[in-house]
Amino acid sequence: MLFVLKFASNVQFDLSHNICCVYDETLPKMTVFKGILPFMECLRIQKVLTDQHKAFNSHVAHFWKNAKYDEVNDVINSSVSIDGEDKEIIITEQLVREVLEFPDDENSPTGFPERMVKGYMLRMGYSGPLNKTNYLKACFTTPYKFFIHSVIHALSHRKGGYDVMKDYQMCMVTALVLNKKYNFSRIIFHYMKDNITSGSKSWVYPRFVQMLLDRAYPNLVKD
Repeated sequence: MLFVLKFASNVQFDLSHNICCVYDETLPKMTVFKGILPFMECLRIQKVLTDQHKAFNSHVAHFWKNAKYDEVNDVINSSVSIDGEDKEIIITEQLVREVLEFPDDENSPTGFPERMVKGYMLRMGYSGPLNKTNYLKACFTTPYKFFIHSVIHALSHRKGGYDVMKDYQMCMVTALVLNKKYNFSRIIFHYMKDNITSGSKSWVYPRFVQMLLDRAYPNLVKD
């Protein structure tokens, strides 16, 4: 089961995007997933999966509205409003790594050989076709569905389409299951950057953005 953060009624967040997980086996819906919970609790990315950090409409909206990508320095520049004054915030891949506590470094891979990934999908009981660019959550055996469900909702850059896994998400799953290095930080930073350069500037990663803002300005007023 996933924990949905509370927002005002006029909030523009997709309430299923970038939310965190609760491993509560006493909840009725969790009965069929009890077998996977001890494994989930040992994953190396607990902060991004379970941290119930509250995101605030005004701060996240302001960040994305003013965000610009500096290609020369490979940084995202934006601002946060404090007492009516804009204060600068600079987002780097390394800052994402530090704040979200990803167990990776700049030399960690962002992909694995296709044969390895698809081979492990079969070990997780995947029953769908393997020659597609997207993979379906429903085609995995029951215990792994909650694991994959959690990765998609907490880490996906997409708002919607939560029954489908992209290649990079399957690489994330493979890295976690096999305890291999993977550059989660670069993936998150890449899709933050892409949100700007594509002209979208939608409110992606609201929980992560708020974590980054709060690290830069710990006394940021929440209203």
